[in-house]
Amino acid sequence: MLQSAPRRLESYVSGAWRAGAGEGQELLDAATGAPVARIGADGLDRAAALAHAREVGGPALRRMTVHQRALMLKRIGLALMELKEEFYRENYRTGATRKDGWIDIEGGIGTMLTFASRARRELPNAHVIPEGPVEPLSADHTFSAQHVLTPRLGVAVHINAFNFPVWGMLEKIAPALIAGMPCLVKPASQTAYLTELVVRRILEMEVLPEGALQLLCGSAGDLLDHVEEQDLVTFTGSAATGRKLRVHSAIVEHSVPFTMEADSLNCSILGADAGPDTPEFDLFVREAVREMTAKAGQKCTAIRRLLVPDAYADAASEAISARLAQVAVGLPDDDATRMGALVSRGERDAVRAKIAELAAEAEIVAGDPDDVRLASGDPEQGAFLNPVLLRCGNPATARAVHEVEAFGPVATLMSYADGGEAVKLARMGRGSLCSSLFTNDPNVAGEVVTGVAPFHGRVLIGSRTSAKSSTGHGSPLAPLVHGGPGRAGGGEEMGGMRGVRHFMMRTAVQGAPGLLAAVTGTWSDGAPADHEVHPFRKSLAELELGDQILTEAREITEADTEHFADFTGDTFYAHMDEAAARANPFFEGRVAHGYLIVSFAAGLFVSPEPGPVLANYGIDNLRFLTPVYFGDALRVRLTCKEINPREEAEHGEVRWDCQVTNQHDEIVAQYDVLTMVAKSWP
Repeated sequence: MLQSAPRRLESYVSGAWRAGAGEGQELLDAATGAPVARIGADGLDRAAALAHAREVGGPALRRMTVHQRALMLKRIGLALMELKEEFYRENYRTGATRKDGWIDIEGGIGTMLTFASRARRELPNAHVIPEGPVEPLSADHTFSAQHVLTPRLGVAVHINAFNFPVWGMLEKIAPALIAGMPCLVKPASQTAYLTELVVRRILEMEVLPEGALQLLCGSAGDLLDHVEEQDLVTFTGSAATGRKLRVHSAIVEHSVPFTMEADSLNCSILGADAGPDTPEFDLFVREAVREMTAKAGQKCTAIRRLLVPDAYADAASEAISARLAQVAVGLPDDDATRMGALVSRGERDAVRAKIAELAAEAEIVAGDPDDVRLASGDPEQGAFLNPVLLRCGNPATARAVHEVEAFGPVATLMSYADGGEAVKLARMGRGSLCSSLFTNDPNVAGEVVTGVAPFHGRVLIGSRTSAKSSTGHGSPLAPLVHGGPGRAGGGEEMGGMRGVRHFMMRTAVQGAPGLLAAVTGTWSDGAPADHEVHPFRKSLAELELGDQILTEAREITEADTEHFADFTGDTFYAHMDEAAARANPFFEGRVAHGYLIVSFAAGLFVSPEPGPVLANYGIDNLRFLTPVYFGDALRVRLTCKEINPREEAEHGEVRWDCQVTNQHDEIVAQYDVLTMVAKSWP
């Protein structure tokens, strides 16, 4: 294994890399026991670091739009991917194999890139994000309201766990930075050397504005004493530590949002239909072994409890034990190794103690926690442990198997009589990050998933259909929420753009529509409108909210409807049969097609000559509100509703409010038209 002299880890705070006072704590290679680094943050001014983020980093980020911040992260993510081999070399010191490191390193970078991409697709290129529709508060459209999201003016303090030193940081800072909130990362000491390396490489890129990202290597000290009402704290780690931090006096006094993601007794359930002769049984066994051994079981999402039908308990125990016996434990950079070391010898000893607690209620059926058999490495120097499977005969009355987590390659198998009991046992974990169910029976899926969902942040259904494409039980994904109720912490992370909103303040803004539009960037009824120039003749540089066209009217005839039906093949009875249409409770007779109305509306409002409008790429929120009968005269009001220029492109997206009315001024159809418009023309 590659070795180098121990280095003194530094913190990046208040604009500079700084070493704490004294020699610091020695950190050892998890697999060899060799010194890796020394860590300590004594003497560092944590209050000044928080002030630096608020006064320097925050304003710099907020001067950027959402898309500019997202593109900044894209540049960082792509550059980090080019540096990944350096991170993999350091990863071995944590005890993780390269395969396990992939989850942490490339998984973390991929999460950052996913957030950067989705933010540009799903959020406006603006400083303020409107949320939801404008709410009319008066009949005459003089008073309206809309919820908006703005960046919090404080610091996002991220206190992270040792098991994912890269992913754990990147999955938190990505949504925070996109939201416009500076971050101070406090990694767990044992693997902080890998986090520090990644932060060094990020800061060397000189892409982030100063103060946007700070790193505290060592004890948190009095950090939380200085948090304020605009700050936010996220914590990943043990439930016991999280509970202490959650009630810190400054967090309570200032109502600082505190998001906690804690250890949990996640379960995997074998469906009643999934006997030993089914693909689902094999999938369950493979997933159980994978989750027990990936990262040496030191994952917050790892399977801790295996629930199987009574009839299949012996078969499941034998199959899992047989697979575990084939797992080669050894040095993480050894190609023959399938499971590396735990993160430290102290953690290994803690897991052994937890196994002893579990063994008071359950029998060890595979793996000896004290007699380590290695393919390579020294069992005295490295934090190695055999994977251990226990079996509990009375899970309904047991306590430890539902309360004690051995944070390592350990799981307990228990059996159930029916779906109801499986749900009951799953709930006895009192809140978990994730669970999984292996079944090919829709009825089993319906009963079990709805039963366990209130106690879990995520539920995976594994089956033969999704076997090749499934990401598995323990893989948090950027578009999905990561968190869980109860013991798991009661928090949420990621979840796509939900994660970005977590770092923003939601405010209801009320006022006259014109003033509201100035704040939100969204035009609504009652706001000023301009009819002087057809808005399709204006480039993005010239276009303004409220630019509008009011068209002439067009009469809808029976011939129009019949031609449309013949041309499209849409001969639905309400358009073609008078008697049948009258029998319909919604119509007084034959009606025009809804899509005919949309087509005619486009013909009324378009400006046909080449111009800055480059393409129509969709319609949102289409509703048909009033039936259209032969002889009705329709006209269109088309208004520029939102303008969203795209970074690094010569065009932007424009959302138009389209309202189609009849001769009685009744709204026939309402929808948003989406177009791409050139930034300049010609």
